[in-house]
Amino acid sequence: MTYLILAVLCSVAVSIFLKMARRQRIDMGQAIAMNYVMATALTWAYLKPNVGALNTGTSAIALFVALGILLPSVFLIMSKAVDYAGIVKSDAAQRLSLFIPIVWALLFFGEQLTQARGLGIVLAFAALLCLLYKPSGAGGRGSARQIVLPLLGVWLGYGVIDILFKQVAKTGSAFAGNLLVAFILAGVLMWLYLLFKRTRWSGKSLLGGLLLGALNFGNILYYVRAHQAFKNDPTLVFAGMNIGVITLGTLVGALLFREKISRVNAVGILLAIASIVSLFYLNKWLPQLA
Repeated sequence: MTYLILAVLCSVAVSIFLKMARRQRIDMGQAIAMNYVMATALTWAYLKPNVGALNTGTSAIALFVALGILLPSVFLIMSKAVDYAGIVKSDAAQRLSLFIPIVWALLFFGEQLTQARGLGIVLAFAALLCLLYKPSGAGGRGSARQIVLPLLGVWLGYGVIDILFKQVAKTGSAFAGNLLVAFILAGVLMWLYLLFKRTRWSGKSLLGGLLLGALNFGNILYYVRAHQAFKNDPTLVFAGMNIGVITLGTLVGALLFREKISRVNAVGILLAIASIVSLFYLNKWLPQLA
């Protein structure tokens, strides 16, 4: 359970970093670029990927390139979401992305729809709509558009990334190797983008990126270790991670940053937790739809 708790703490710590970045005048582009340098080094040191086992076929390379583009792009979108919508909504939107690969599997890979999955998908859609809701005339940072678009980008982006990682895994490459290549490509593309922009470099932003990379990798490392510790009960890890991040993110956002959420948004958070429970726990018990 310790690994699972550490994974949740690292995930929420990433959101806290993104929230504090603007106040500390950290350039997120530079921080994200340096984040991949740190994450790549830590992946090599701790996960010890077998590079020789990587699949170098055309389809695998295409998937890696897509991940290399999406990873930094979605990270930037997440920083905007945290900045404008807050930690509470952003973490919940990120965790709700888990049902996108489930729907994908149902539509394209012939997986069967169960009552629990059907209920979970409906609850997830309802939760997302509640999280995106902003009463007219409501105060707070950012317009409705500045809040809704980044949250949708977080939801869709992390869902697509999950699908891409699953597709890469099906090519036969091991997880650690996949992660290493994705981090390297994402980092290279981000650094090239910054050089093309003729970025004025900031030491504070680059140092902040090292911290971000350590937290980002810690989230992944402890999540993998939790799966290894509970290899006979992956449902506990999936559900615990997602519910834990939403719950802790809500507490941190409300208590530490005084984020205000409407009653509709609060209902959305509860629906998100109910969706996760339905997708991972009820699915074990309710029979499949005829």
